[in-house]
Amino acid sequence: MRNPAEQHAKPKSDIEISQAAKMRPILDVARDKLGIEAKQLEPYGHYKAKVSLDYIKTLKGRPDGKLILVTAITPTPAGEGKTTTTVGLGDALNHIGKKAIICLREPSLGPCFGVKGGAAGGGYAQVVPMEDINLHFTGDFHAIGAANNLLAALIDNHVYWGNALGIDPRRIAWRRALDMNDRALRQIVSSLGGVANGFPREDGFDIVVASEVMAIFCLATSLDDLQRRLGNIIVGYTRDKKPVRAADLKGHGPMTALLKDALAPNLVQTLENNPAFIHGGPFANIAHGCNSVLATATALKLANYVVTEAGFGADLGAEKFLDIKCRKAGLKPDCVVVVATIRALKMHGGVTKENLKTENLEALKKGIANLKRHVANIQKFGLPLIVSINRFSADTEAEIALVKQACADLGVEALMADHWAGGGGGAADVARAVVRTIETTPAQFKHLYPDDMPLWEKIRTIAQQMYGAKDIMAEKSVRQQIADLQAGGFGHYPVCIAKTQYSFSTDPNLKGAPSDHMVPIREIRVSAGAEFLVVVCGEIMTMPGLPKVPAANSIEVNAEGRIVGLF
Repeated sequence: MRNPAEQHAKPKSDIEISQAAKMRPILDVARDKLGIEAKQLEPYGHYKAKVSLDYIKTLKGRPDGKLILVTAITPTPAGEGKTTTTVGLGDALNHIGKKAIICLREPSLGPCFGVKGGAAGGGYAQVVPMEDINLHFTGDFHAIGAANNLLAALIDNHVYWGNALGIDPRRIAWRRALDMNDRALRQIVSSLGGVANGFPREDGFDIVVASEVMAIFCLATSLDDLQRRLGNIIVGYTRDKKPVRAADLKGHGPMTALLKDALAPNLVQTLENNPAFIHGGPFANIAHGCNSVLATATALKLANYVVTEAGFGADLGAEKFLDIKCRKAGLKPDCVVVVATIRALKMHGGVTKENLKTENLEALKKGIANLKRHVANIQKFGLPLIVSINRFSADTEAEIALVKQACADLGVEALMADHWAGGGGGAADVARAVVRTIETTPAQFKHLYPDDMPLWEKIRTIAQQMYGAKDIMAEKSVRQQIADLQAGGFGHYPVCIAKTQYSFSTDPNLKGAPSDHMVPIREIRVSAGAEFLVVVCGEIMTMPGLPKVPAANSIEVNAEGRIVGLF
C-alpha cells in the first residue's frame, strides 16, 4: 500500500530513501546496462555523467526502440505521481526482463524552493542522486541562464555603442532569465544611474525554464542545429518593425560556446540501478514541457523501450509533446500511459483535501469526467493507451472498481500501481499491459492539426479539441499580431499554449471537465529559434512567485553535512 509505515519498520521520507540507496558507479551502469564504455562518458563525480556527443553520432544506424509517453489527469494538490510512475514503469519494464531507459526533465530550482520541494520521483521509484538532480546537477540550467543573459547584455551593449542595427528600445523582445521564483523581477526598469549605464527602459525576467534558450536547447539535434536556432532568435524590432536576430548581434556563437558541454545528455540511475537520462526542463504550462530531443533520440537507440513524460496534464504536456516535440524531431510514440489517483479524481469531483481519505463514490464518479476527457484527447492522436492508478492506502475496493469500470466503458484498461512502495515490482502489471498493448495495438499516430492550418485556427483547434472550449477570443491588437505573423511567414509554426495547469479552462478553480468556456489570448511571443509561437492565455505568469510558505523554509544542511527537507 501507499503508506510506507505499513511496509517498513520505520517510515522514510523520499530524501531518506534516496540517501539510503545503494548506487552503482555510473560508469558501471553505462557499461553493463547500455554497453557504453568509460571513454564515451564525462563523469561528474561517481554517480552522474554526460554521454559524449561524438558517441551519440555513432548510434545513427541503429533501429529505434518503442517510445512510451507518460502523462496525467489535470494536476491537483492531492497529487497524481506522473514522474514517480515514469520511474516506476521504467524499473518495472526492466523487472519483467525488458531493456528499458527512462527520460525525464531536469528539475528547476524555482519549484524546488517554491511549492514542490523536488522532482525526482518519490518513494521507491526515484532517480538518484536526488539532491544533486534537484539542485545544481551538472550545471545545465546555469549554462542556459548564462546564455540567455549574455544575449540580453549584448542587446543593451549594442544600443549603448551607437545602435548600428537600429533596434527600437521600445520593441526589445528579449527578457532576462533566472532559475528561481521571484515575482519582484517580472517587470523592471533597467539601466538606471546615468549615461554610463545605458538607456533606461522597461525590462523583465522569466524563469529559465520559460526561456526560449531552454526550448531551443531541448529541440536541438546537434551543436550545429543549436547554433543555427540560437542565431534565429528574434531579440527585437527596428522602428519600421523589421526583426533583429541574435545572429545580427553575433550572439549565437558565444551562446553556443556556453551551451556546448551542457548539450550532452546526463546519465544517472534509478534506485534499482537502471539507467535514466535527465536532460533539459521546459515547463509545460509556459513552455513545451519535454526533456531534450537528444536524450530521447539517444535512449531510443540504446534500449528496446523508452519511457518519457510530458509535464502536467495531457491537455498541456502531452499535446505539446505530440504536436511540437514529435513534429520537430520525427518521433512516433507507441503507447501512452495516463496517470491518475483516486484522491485527485475525488478532488475534481468537489472533495476538499482534508476529506480525501473518506470513501465518496458520488464525488469520484463526477471527477472521473476529468480522466475521461484526457483519455478522449489522447485517442484523437491515434495512440493506444492504458490508465495507471497510483494506489493510496485509503483507496477502497468500491472506488477502485468504479474507476476500472469507467475506463472499461471507454474501452481502456486501468491498472492499480504500487511502485511508490514497491518499486519496479509494484508496477509490473502496468509494464506487462504496456508491452501487450504495443504488441497488439499498433499506433496510428497523427498530429492534432496540420502545419498549413492558419495560426488562429490552430489555437482554436487546441482550445476546442483539448480544453472543451466554446471558442477563443483576443483583443484587436492581438488579432492583428496573429494576422501579421501569419503574413510574415510564421503561419507554419506549431503553437505552444501558455495557460494554467490546474484546469482545462484558464480559470484554475474550475475543476473536473468544464466545457463551453472561452479561452482569452493575452499575448503572442515569437520563438523563432525554437520554431514555435507561445500563446499566452489568461493570467499565467512566465516568472512564478513563491507561495506564502515556500518549500525553501524546510530545507537545510544537518550536522553531518546532509541536505534535509528537500521533498
